[in-house]
Amino acid sequence: MRRRLALGVVAAISAAIWAAMIAAPHRAGQSSILDPLETALTNFRLSTFGALEPDNRVVIVAIDDTTLTTANPLAQGRRNLADIIDAIRTAGASVAAVDILLTDKGNAAGDTALAEALGKLPTVIAAAGTFSPASRGRGVPLTQDVLWPQPLFSDAADVGIVNISTDHSGSPQHVPMVFMTPNGLQPSFAGQTAALFTGETLDFASGALTLGHRVIPLDKGLQMPLRLAGPTGTVTMLSAMDLLREAEQIDLTGKAVILGVTATALGDRFPTPFDPDLPGVEVMATAVSQLIGGELLRRDDMIRHIDVVSAVLLAVICFVTALLLPLSIGVPLAAGVLALWLAVVWLAFGFGIWLSAALPLASAGVPLAVAAMLRYAHEKRRAAQSDRAVTALKKFQSPALADRIAENPEFLLVPETHELVVSFVDLTGFTQISQDLGPEESEAFLKKFHTFLEQIAEEREGVVLNFMGDGALIVFGLFDPSEGSAANALQAAIDIAHQTRALGRAEGFAHPLGCRTGLHRGAVVLSRMGSDRQQQLTITGDSVNLCSRLLEIAKVESATIAATSDFVSYLKDPLPIPASHSAIHSVRGRFGKVTLYFWQF
Repeated sequence: MRRRLALGVVAAISAAIWAAMIAAPHRAGQSSILDPLETALTNFRLSTFGALEPDNRVVIVAIDDTTLTTANPLAQGRRNLADIIDAIRTAGASVAAVDILLTDKGNAAGDTALAEALGKLPTVIAAAGTFSPASRGRGVPLTQDVLWPQPLFSDAADVGIVNISTDHSGSPQHVPMVFMTPNGLQPSFAGQTAALFTGETLDFASGALTLGHRVIPLDKGLQMPLRLAGPTGTVTMLSAMDLLREAEQIDLTGKAVILGVTATALGDRFPTPFDPDLPGVEVMATAVSQLIGGELLRRDDMIRHIDVVSAVLLAVICFVTALLLPLSIGVPLAAGVLALWLAVVWLAFGFGIWLSAALPLASAGVPLAVAAMLRYAHEKRRAAQSDRAVTALKKFQSPALADRIAENPEFLLVPETHELVVSFVDLTGFTQISQDLGPEESEAFLKKFHTFLEQIAEEREGVVLNFMGDGALIVFGLFDPSEGSAANALQAAIDIAHQTRALGRAEGFAHPLGCRTGLHRGAVVLSRMGSDRQQQLTITGDSVNLCSRLLEIAKVESATIAATSDFVSYLKDPLPIPASHSAIHSVRGRFGKVTLYFWQF
């Protein structure tokens, strides 16, 4: 017990250290080797729960292929872009967010027209930052440089940085709410748009963003986990060309309009579980939708803390359970615990809680696999030891008894009374022979005698309980009591007699060799004799004593086999092998007389 307790403590500590090591990057919000797996499992959850209904107050005005073909605002100067923004204002939009970089100077007249259009409507325009790889996972995103809009435009509109964080596959994962730039903290494009639309101030406190009465949990670095809404077109989308033609007929009253490029081969594109080529403007629109009223995806310090604690607990539980319990119990139980937690992780995602799925798989799955292998090796080694022990035990007990003890170690801990056929066998003439042979050759001969004695007993469904010098105690019907036990015992006694004579002739002994057998059927007590440390299986009772005395009477009657009437009554009538004669005898140590039957061979 102490050894198992110590093993459990060591296993728990080892599993906890392993889980804490692989959970450390996740807790800090840094990249790790688990990112590809987490990406795949997150995408699976997104696909499973399907697309969302975004906030209907967010609308995309797309510079699509039709717009570029008819009135290209990107190639023909800023005048056409100003017309689109004017059309957005004419349609009644509350806010226009331009997801297009206006970093270069254009035609003076066009730039002026665009600036004027921007100034007539609450507007946010895009800036873009560049980042060093070392800045990833180090808190608020730190830009190396920023591509700012021309001052003419930034003076007429608010500015927000459009960069987003992607996962291992390049799919949008987080939208930073603020960036640290050379000019100080700068709000994100999505955050600035949401603030302008709601008329509220972005307030950051305790790892969350407060926008009026709405609290948005944020992840490390004040980044908002992005719950992708669906494929292209999930957010309401209008062609800019249609808007230019029908601005007065289109109603965008109370809408936050995101203006961006969706034309083929232009603009940012992102692979997602819903769409392998999602336009960046739709990502921005999804982020704005989340901020002003859409469904949120929560992964913050509390969620990451739950991830780490669950990873450590699962690692400890799975490793200790699989290591200490039998393989057939421990491994399925540990795997069931892990599967149950993964089901919780999967269901939580449907409620907007983003628990890690990769972390528990790695923290508990690896120790579970290691424990399973160790346990398998241990049980295989124990099975081999058990096989060797049973093999060794079969040399000291009947193989049938050894198998029964191996299957049930508690066999006969409580003595049992059985009706059995008891047989005592003893060599005749061996005393003189052993004097001629000497100790070593006598032992070798007895080994031959015991070998065929055991073989004959087993062939007749008998069990040799004890070898006693040049004799043996055999019982029949121990495991399968039946009327045939008596016939088997009689035939075994005859076979032993013939085999003994044949062995004597083969050895060329100077003196004749034979044997005597006593047979009786009656109640015996089958039990374990000895101390708690050393035991042997044996039978006791009056039936045993009576049977042992038959050998003396057989000698008096010059018979090979002596059997009681109780034994003979279980043989078929007429007897399968007729007795040579019968007689009534007194038995030493017993009151009364018994009827005995004798066979001479």
